[in-house]
Amino acid sequence: MEEMFWFIDADPQGSLTECFGYEQPDTMDVTLSTIMEKVINDEWGDSITQDHVEDKEDYLLGILPQEDGVSLLPGNIELSGLEVSLVNVMSRETVLRRYINSIRNRFDYILIDCGPSLGMITLNVLSAADSVLIPVQAEYLPMKGLEQLLGTVARVKKHLNPKLEIEGILLTMTKPRTIYGRDIASLVREGYGKRITIFDEDIPASVRATEASALGMSIFRHDPKGKVAKAYSSLVGEVLKRG
Repeated sequence: MEEMFWFIDADPQGSLTECFGYEQPDTMDVTLSTIMEKVINDEWGDSITQDHVEDKEDYLLGILPQEDGVSLLPGNIELSGLEVSLVNVMSRETVLRRYINSIRNRFDYILIDCGPSLGMITLNVLSAADSVLIPVQAEYLPMKGLEQLLGTVARVKKHLNPKLEIEGILLTMTKPRTIYGRDIASLVREGYGKRITIFDEDIPASVRATEASALGMSIFRHDPKGKVAKAYSSLVGEVLKRG
């Protein structure tokens, strides 16, 4: 039986949505923002069950079927406006969790893509998640923000989501052939490796990966034998082995 994956785009830039081939995410009618607004306005009942959901239209649930057992909930710029309005909402950190819990049984894996900010949308994601995988670009400035993110994860675990765990830190866009690239990778491993899992597999910088994103195509289809596809395959193996 084919495993089912659900990707949720929680980034106002809608980058994940565009990577799936939707070139104008800001014009889409059903997105994470519209779904969360329904939850806020009590138009999305917590009593929805598996049987009820299957009688509904997937599109209205925010489930856009793709290929290979993958579905997408798009995100767009409307999330920025929702971020502001969430401030005055009761139980504002758990809006996304209530939505996901109502239909999560339909999927084997749910992956949520966050933007780089630590605002209310990100708090919703951390409150809904079982674990968090932290990608860190192998550059000095992205690495500086890592400690702040780890502090936020710790606070969410303490106050909102006791089951939240850190899956690990993933170094991305690495340049192992340069001294600078090797130095940054060493700093991350030396600074955090004793208390947090650092994945053995890094994701190297690659023009082919950039092309795949621009084409709205998986790297496994665009360049299946390339170094990035091989790196992601190894990463999946690591995650599943540790899970």
